[in-house]
Amino acid sequence: MSATPRQLPGALGKIPFPVIGSPLFIISNPQLVIAQCKAGIVGSMPALNARPASQLDEWLAEITETLAAHDKANPDNPSAPFAINQIVHKSNDRLETDMALCAKYKVPIIITSLGAREDVNQGVHSWGGVVMHDVINNVFARKAIEKGADGLIPVAAGAGGHASVKSPFAMVQEIREWFDGPLALSGSIASGGAILAAQAMGADFAYMGSAFIATNEARAVEGYKQMVCDSNSDDIVYSNFYTGVHGNYLKGSIRKAGMDPDNLPESDPSKMNFSTGESGNNAKAWKDIWGCGQGIGSINKIVPAADLVARLKDEYAQAKARICGA
Repeated sequence: MSATPRQLPGALGKIPFPVIGSPLFIISNPQLVIAQCKAGIVGSMPALNARPASQLDEWLAEITETLAAHDKANPDNPSAPFAINQIVHKSNDRLETDMALCAKYKVPIIITSLGAREDVNQGVHSWGGVVMHDVINNVFARKAIEKGADGLIPVAAGAGGHASVKSPFAMVQEIREWFDGPLALSGSIASGGAILAAQAMGADFAYMGSAFIATNEARAVEGYKQMVCDSNSDDIVYSNFYTGVHGNYLKGSIRKAGMDPDNLPESDPSKMNFSTGESGNNAKAWKDIWGCGQGIGSINKIVPAADLVARLKDEYAQAKARICGA
């Protein structure tokens, strides 16, 4: 099977292996981002993980300097570009400051969430960056592109954290009817075969997060990492109780917080502060209530991020050989 490689804009055309590591609130940090990029996939983190806000300057300097040094020492095996996630909801009072720092370091990829902003997209384009916007349905996808986003991240059913109930098959085919730009599919992807399947459906990249919780570099407590390894899709609950927006969480963390994961009440979305992840409920998402996707059945031990990516690459090659005869 052969095909003409897609021409993707900017840094999206410089990703050695078709995976974007999704930004994990609280968990992603420079160590994880750097490890992911060195392994050949996009490493990303939310700007809001840097607290206080001044820490973002230090973190961006660390990431850019470390990756530049790696690329200089390894010209035949350069790192993948990195990405910063920006919450563009009105409750994020840090957006302007954080975007200025992204401009300072010319962050190659910006991932926007919870709203589409034309001014943000224009700002990223001004320094040569590209914007990927995450969406939960086709309506929001059209709005994002109309406002200048370069690509889309359809967040399908089973994705960790905030997710939709839409089948990935439905989301990708509906978006591909009108949009031929960059597409990164999110939702229960944690194996090399699933990465290839995402491409077969029409996506350019797999968007993976939950699998990287159980890595050495991730800034998650050991109990969280181990629970990911010990759980599978039956251990995930979909609820809007904690943030006002529906998302997927580990049942074990809900029980640990003294609640019944099978009998959670509905929450009021208007109470949500998207810059903090809090909604006024007793247990904080994501500190006490642990977000996680349904794909974790293939994750059974805590490993370095590079080892996880190496496993994904091997599985991807095997799947491609099996299905495509390559």
